Amino acid sequence: MRLVTHSRKLIAFMMVFLLLLGPVLLVGCGRETTRSLGTLDNPRLDSGTISGLQEGGVRVFLGVPYAAPPVGDLRWREPQPVHPWTEVRPCVKYGASCPQPRQDWTGQLDVGEMSEDCLYLNVWTPARSQEDRLPVMVWIHGGAFRTGSGSLPIYKGIRLAGKGVVVVTINYRLGPFGFLAHPLLSAESPSGVSGNYGLLDQLEALRWVKKNIEAFGGDPDNVTVFGESAGGMSILYLMTSPMSEGLFRRAVVESGPLLDLGLPVNMMPTLREAEKTGEQISKELGCDQEEDQLSALRAVAPEKLLEASSRGNSLFGPIGLSPNVDGYLLPERPVKVFSEGRQLPVPLLTGINADEGTIFAPEISLEQYRLMASYLYGGLMEEVLARYPATEPSEVKPALNRLITELGFASSARFTSECMEKAGAPAYLYHFTRVPADPRLQALGSFHGLEIMYVFGTLDEVEMKGLTGEDRSLCEAMMSYWTNFARTGDPNGPGLEEWPVFRSESADYLELGLDIKGGSGFFASAYELIRKISDYAP
Repeated sequence: MRLVTHSRKLIAFMMVFLLLLGPVLLVGCGRETTRSLGTLDNPRLDSGTISGLQEGGVRVFLGVPYAAPPVGDLRWREPQPVHPWTEVRPCVKYGASCPQPRQDWTGQLDVGEMSEDCLYLNVWTPARSQEDRLPVMVWIHGGAFRTGSGSLPIYKGIRLAGKGVVVVTINYRLGPFGFLAHPLLSAESPSGVSGNYGLLDQLEALRWVKKNIEAFGGDPDNVTVFGESAGGMSILYLMTSPMSEGLFRRAVVESGPLLDLGLPVNMMPTLREAEKTGEQISKELGCDQEEDQLSALRAVAPEKLLEASSRGNSLFGPIGLSPNVDGYLLPERPVKVFSEGRQLPVPLLTGINADEGTIFAPEISLEQYRLMASYLYGGLMEEVLARYPATEPSEVKPALNRLITELGFASSARFTSECMEKAGAPAYLYHFTRVPADPRLQALGSFHGLEIMYVFGTLDEVEMKGLTGEDRSLCEAMMSYWTNFARTGDPNGPGLEEWPVFRSESADYLELGLDIKGGSGFFASAYELIRKISDYAP
């Protein structure tokens, strides 16, 4: 599927932010000088003492293990406790990323070392002395549950930590390592389920934060989870899980849709459906013919497992492996739990970018566009096409951009904001509208993932041309909004445009662009259409 018609250089850059491939740009570590920390700065964890680095006014600890390596017999088991150590453990280098499709043909799309031994996290914390414990922000990366890593430079936490918070980024198991289910795996599990190992990793990382973050100056009772794309989707799922109780106090979801609400490209499978997919993969690998099928599956080389599990992944078809409704971690469909206001009642900051669909819209004909609409929306096809019309081939991609952005992303953000009212917790809704000045990217508009560098303050980590003072001002404002929210549950603060609490009757939101200003009626006409498309929309 060809995503854009421009140069390979443009493709390489914009794929950094692509949900289906995950943001995987690696560049240098910046211009700050580093030094080893002294002995007095070495945090004592429940598993042992670690040392790190200092960059400017921030202490940095990279590659900290939060669970035992999920290798060998631990492949496809719940995360196990970290093996303790006695000597001071240097944590000055990122841990390996979970095995995933290698994207190295551009020279930039590379998550570095890959290994099943991937359950590591990274911590940035202000180096200055603090009497009070600091709020904690835990980042869950995106990548369609198949790609990505918490160690990418665009997620570097130095600038955010400089705002007076402790920043944590995590790796978790992906693709077949994180989401393969199988009846035999369910049978051997004490919980009687399988397939949600990546989400279990995220929960284990949050438990690690609860137990250890005080050693970094963080407040274990003031944790905010934030994530983008599949990371944001993960947070929505965790908000419906009883296993998340007490692990985080606030949530930030950036461009993380409930896909089965308005863009049903991947209806969340039941456990049994996910197990059938696992059985098909086992059969393709020939493991179903072995006397000990699970031992045979656990012995399969990572690259062969990736190859066998990659078939069937497409935009307008099921993602091969993803979280499932297992009745344990996820007792019910998350969209149903939200619709009834039974999710965790934690403050939510959520929103979308103005052109989420530009990097997803495939090159298809007018006839294929109609077939796609029929496949997704059935009897409502004509109403959908009337709202997102295309009468010429050149109009198909712009129409798809609007459809994906409004029905797939905007409506989900408004829906979850409304559901927080039912749960009795505040929500803050945003619309990110900045269009890059870089001439290579202007045709993509305010595309999926663009806001990340503004949230983390990593504008200089990305090879983008034409950054202006307005970009840096927007970046400073967004970092302040996000860290204010992590601190108090309210993004507002001195010198910032007022961000209204979401109310269903007015659908207030904040536009984040060259101008920062309030608005109301967030994608009202698209949301009316969602009421007809989805059984869950109010």
